[in-house]
Amino acid sequence: MKIKLLFALGFCCIVAGSSYAQQRPHYTQYILNNYIINPAVAGIENYTDVKISHRHQWVGLEGAPVTTYLTIHGPLHKSDFGRETATGFHASGENPRGKAYWQDYTKADPHAGLGFTMINDRTGPLNRFAAYGTYAYHLGISPKTSISVGVSAGVQNWTLNTTKLNFEVPVDPAVAGSGYLNRLNPDINAGVWLYSADYFIGVAAQQIIPSRLKFTDDTVQLTGGKLLPHVFFQAGYRMFLSEDFSFLPSTAIRYVSPTLGVDINGKLQYQDLLWAGASYRFKDGYSAMLGINVSNTLNIGYAHDFTTSRINTVSRGTHEIVVGFLLGNRFGDWCPRNLW
Repeated sequence: MKIKLLFALGFCCIVAGSSYAQQRPHYTQYILNNYIINPAVAGIENYTDVKISHRHQWVGLEGAPVTTYLTIHGPLHKSDFGRETATGFHASGENPRGKAYWQDYTKADPHAGLGFTMINDRTGPLNRFAAYGTYAYHLGISPKTSISVGVSAGVQNWTLNTTKLNFEVPVDPAVAGSGYLNRLNPDINAGVWLYSADYFIGVAAQQIIPSRLKFTDDTVQLTGGKLLPHVFFQAGYRMFLSEDFSFLPSTAIRYVSPTLGVDINGKLQYQDLLWAGASYRFKDGYSAMLGINVSNTLNIGYAHDFTTSRINTVSRGTHEIVVGFLLGNRFGDWCPRNLW
């Protein structure tokens, strides 16, 4: 019976621990918060950006992933000089983020950014809680182009709830009284971000320190899956369809040896008020997105994922909501200047 127990625990950890999709959760609306993927984004705007998100993946499937996060980042020192304060007024019939706005776009002043991230990701009996602090530095390299580098350091705590494991024997002596098994691991992420008025390109590495997910208890000793480094590549290009409408195609590519995942995303924005988008995840599904900038301090985005893989027979799709707060937004911008 002990062999069956170890096999079952090992299978759970390998499935929920070694698969890249479960070690690092998906973010359909990554375009609203690139900082959740790349620490070099920290401090990119002239205000403190706060994002709260909740994602319920594969609704209807017992033990499906549920991810909640909080991110906060901003510049170490805010600029005292307003560049385009007119964006806060919204004159009737005019687009404050029209073509004229971007013609005057200039590179970022040299500055540092700080950030904090807190994530809770639960899949079945396995739960990952992580917290990080971030430092980034931004530097202009041409009249309209800037580059930043950033690093995040923190810890992630993996918890295995043994009471949710089912065996042939209802109360197995090997796990009786065990309850929760915990494993604490250090974690480091790093990234580079190149951006201008028209495009962005980013490369990030997460979970740089590889380690094994091992749970130890007085009665159970198990080495499960291995925590592998993740590499992310992101790119996007903004184009004007008219004075009022802009379109942003983007992609996010994830590599975790030997797996490659590709997202293709399109975001259509009306002035700086409303936006709608669609996304396709290769061999997995597609998404519809909708968002609104309620004011110069609040924005909301929602995404619904439709799965095309075999799991769609038991899943009713995925829901994801992102709520953003712009704190200390002295220029009154309704949407970001460097992340769109």
